[in-house]
Amino acid sequence: MKLSSFITKHIETILTEWDAFARTLGPAATDMTDLALRDHAKQILQAAAEDIESAQNADQQSKKSKGWEHDERDSAASEHGRIRQEDGFTMIQMVAEYRALRATVLRLWLPHVKHVTDETTTDMLRFNEAIDQAVAESTARYTEQAARTRDTFLAILGHDLRTPLTAMAMAGEYLTVPNVGTPKTSEVGEQVKRSAASMSSMVNDLLEYARTQLGSGIPIACDETDVQNVCQSAIDEVELAHPDCQFELDTTGNLSGSFDSARLRQALINLLSNAVQYRSKEHPVRILASEEKNAIIIQVQNQGPVIPPDSLEAIFNPLVQLAEEGRPPTSLGLGLFIAREITQAHDGTITAESNEGSGTIFTIRLPKAPVQ
Repeated sequence: MKLSSFITKHIETILTEWDAFARTLGPAATDMTDLALRDHAKQILQAAAEDIESAQNADQQSKKSKGWEHDERDSAASEHGRIRQEDGFTMIQMVAEYRALRATVLRLWLPHVKHVTDETTTDMLRFNEAIDQAVAESTARYTEQAARTRDTFLAILGHDLRTPLTAMAMAGEYLTVPNVGTPKTSEVGEQVKRSAASMSSMVNDLLEYARTQLGSGIPIACDETDVQNVCQSAIDEVELAHPDCQFELDTTGNLSGSFDSARLRQALINLLSNAVQYRSKEHPVRILASEEKNAIIIQVQNQGPVIPPDSLEAIFNPLVQLAEEGRPPTSLGLGLFIAREITQAHDGTITAESNEGSGTIFTIRLPKAPVQ
């Protein structure tokens, strides 16, 4: 009996075994209804049977074996991946369903094969291709859905943290008012203010990261801006959280242009915070800003451990943290990613270099665009 005909004729028997196996995938499957547990299994089997019977040349077979064949977002397998993620199944559990389904179909079908022929071999190959394609579509959609769920969570978390952070910052301001409490009270107030500033920076990075991952990007509103003032404002902000660090600002030329000053300040704060974290304490953190033709160049420099070339290649990727012996990570690994996104939103570029002589230097190049 042809495999496609067997699947069509015995589909309920196959699905009964699917149900039994899926029921073992706890804890997600524990309280699910039979209908929810089966999900798109019947449509996946029907699609496999149709695929076995469809015409396929050597080129199509080669592309499918490499995963280059059509990947239908609205296919039954794709929807199965999305729903399994929403229902709390792990990806390993979802892939195990396909492994069990493949084994079940072949185990039930082979006793009906009287003689192994070329057609039998072809049917088995085509069935395995169809299941592999379904696995690829399910895992792709599962991964996409998991990433979107994570990013939505981060956006909600960042938003909800702003209210208690504001209260914390206000408490710090009050404690540092002259003649309030004792000298110790003022000292505690300064610590609260620094902690609130550090946490606020993390929350802002979370919100910006979530915004980029959810597809909306980082919006900018350009206006006439003096980059020197932006640089000094960023230094003043970071000094609050790191009063023990020395900062230097060196500017030359006309630094006026059309930029989003708030976003540019945010990018520089992230670069400065990174520089402070990895600096050598006997050297200052420096910002050098200069005019170059129709562009403005901003460099943030610190002396410290040299960043290896392979780390430089990935340094702007989200959630990347540089490992340094004896020093635990003190950030979310989003600051440099956000700085890059803000720079690119201005049609600018950002690069990094690191060596023993010059230290680590991040260079932003911003075109002087007309005011929008």
